[in-house]
Amino acid sequence: MEIEYSRRFFKSLEKLPEFIQEKAEEKDDIFRQNAFHPLLQTHKLKGKLKNYCSYSVDNKYRVLFRFKNKNKVIYFDIGTHDIYN
Repeated sequence: MEIEYSRRFFKSLEKLPEFIQEKAEEKDDIFRQNAFHPLLQTHKLKGKLKNYCSYSVDNKYRVLFRFKNKNKVIYFDIGTHDIYN
């Protein structure tokens, strides 16, 4: 899986606690192998974000992304459910 990153993603990632950044890296490794691995709880969003998906870093933090094609995604943001607003 090829991943592009938005500026916003990196800005948000830098603000997170280090242990969450490390968890995000671990989940990213899983995502690259299988975007729909059960540990990620990947799901399509609804409403104004209907063209986006997210996966879980842990119970509180999510990665907001969109598929560009079958093998390429762009990460838009990372954070709590507030990123959906």
